[in-house]
Amino acid sequence: MNVTQWEVGVIVSIFNDVVGPVMRGPSSSHCAAALRIGRIARDLMEGEIDRVLVQFDNSGSLPATHQSQGSDMGLFGGLLGWAADDDRLPDSADWLEKAGIALEFEYGDYGDAHPNTYRLHLSNNRGQHQLIAISTGGGMFEIVSIDGVKVSMGGDFDETLVWGDSRLANLDAQTLCDESGADHVNVASGDGFTLIQFQAQKTLGIEVIESCLPAESITDVKHAAAVLPVRSRRELQVPFQTCDAMLKYAAREEEDEGAQHLSLADLAVHYEVARSGLGEAELIEKMCDIVRILRTSVEHGLAGTTYEDRVLGFQSGGYQQAMESGKLLDGGILNRMVLYTSALMEVKSSMGVIVAAPTAGACAAFPAACLAIGESRGMSDGEIARGMLAGGMVGVFIATHWSFAAEVGGCQAEGGSASAMSAAALVTFMGGNAATACGAASMAMQNMLGLICDPVANRVEVPCLGKNVLAVSNALSAANMALAGFDAVIPLDETIAAAKAVAERMPREHRCTALGGLAVTPTSLAIQKRLEGCGNCSC
Repeated sequence: MNVTQWEVGVIVSIFNDVVGPVMRGPSSSHCAAALRIGRIARDLMEGEIDRVLVQFDNSGSLPATHQSQGSDMGLFGGLLGWAADDDRLPDSADWLEKAGIALEFEYGDYGDAHPNTYRLHLSNNRGQHQLIAISTGGGMFEIVSIDGVKVSMGGDFDETLVWGDSRLANLDAQTLCDESGADHVNVASGDGFTLIQFQAQKTLGIEVIESCLPAESITDVKHAAAVLPVRSRRELQVPFQTCDAMLKYAAREEEDEGAQHLSLADLAVHYEVARSGLGEAELIEKMCDIVRILRTSVEHGLAGTTYEDRVLGFQSGGYQQAMESGKLLDGGILNRMVLYTSALMEVKSSMGVIVAAPTAGACAAFPAACLAIGESRGMSDGEIARGMLAGGMVGVFIATHWSFAAEVGGCQAEGGSASAMSAAALVTFMGGNAATACGAASMAMQNMLGLICDPVANRVEVPCLGKNVLAVSNALSAANMALAGFDAVIPLDETIAAAKAVAERMPREHRCTALGGLAVTPTSLAIQKRLEGCGNCSC
């Protein structure tokens, strides 16, 4: 039975939520999400911003991390209208100053429930707006309030926002939806005003707005462009949202088709065709583009990377030399996975282009697993893309029912998810069926429950590199165990639910706040002090 968007809220897309965005920066929940929030804020101010006040709740993750983990870099780039992979991002603070945008930060006790909450107060010579948004993990976000009015904006629609007097408050949202041709309409009352939010495939012109709203009641109209690669739509439906429902769907489809075997990659295509509205060939080519970006990123990493504000230097080259000269223990394909993992993490830490898959902090394990096995078995980009779609399907289940954000769930949400996705992809590459792939994913995630997030010196490098290596090593073992017939015992859906429950009991200090674990060791604090005081020296 199909699930509709308006029955369950946001429906996850592999390309929106799991494999992407293509970006620069150490953290997708900080850099990419903040950039997207900044882009919406810029549109709200019609591209003209004189002053921005940014407020962070003292109980959240951002007071301690917004500078070192790239929130500032991303937010500034978004306020300037840039893309997430813009090569100017490392210098976005300078560009913001050149643009004449005054900036101020405040920390307070605002009662924000989510640890990644952004409160923006924006003004120009024509007026001001307030915006509250949350980063939900992997570069995804939700704007939850504008000018004190509850909204829900995730960047998957073009938005038309209409402010007006109280006469608009009694209008029926469904009638407005039908009359305007919008996909969704929300009518909400503020302090002495009404805000109507039109979500559509394009921004609505004033003639459309005035055809369904009394012109004399309208006081302002603003537009915000979609920022996600896959849009939502009114008629959106997907065939399943849990692993259990997917396997039952597969059984029905196989019976109807005369027992045709459906791999996890096939089922991922079924899902994403329904979610995106794109055809199978378009989806494969879209993922092939990502495969090519990842391959280039690995090459850049192995060629050597430099960056001043960095804990670790270029190490993947030394690993490659040791591997090729026979100095390492015989690890077969695992050594190549570790090599590619190291290269991708170094590209990330040097502000190079990476793909958050599923996050920037855990950007390396899943791509490294897919590229390494694809290379070793002589696969085409299309074959690698299908394996990545299979892993992406596991990511859909995680993102739908939990989170990729370490600020919410510790590194089990990032590294654990990456490992589960990798294990499922590896089984699929080896011809395993969907049930076997999902069993491998469950085993991989089971092995990483409780993993904390404790970045040394508040940079996403140590122990993040090691945890990405752990994720890919664990994935390879789980995949082989599943292929050999080992029993995962706990179904994937239940393992995801267990991880979420563990996260709810995890101390704040262990959820990417730099307040616990390795982050507060004397060595970590000394490195942080050195980096924050290094100026233009070579570190």
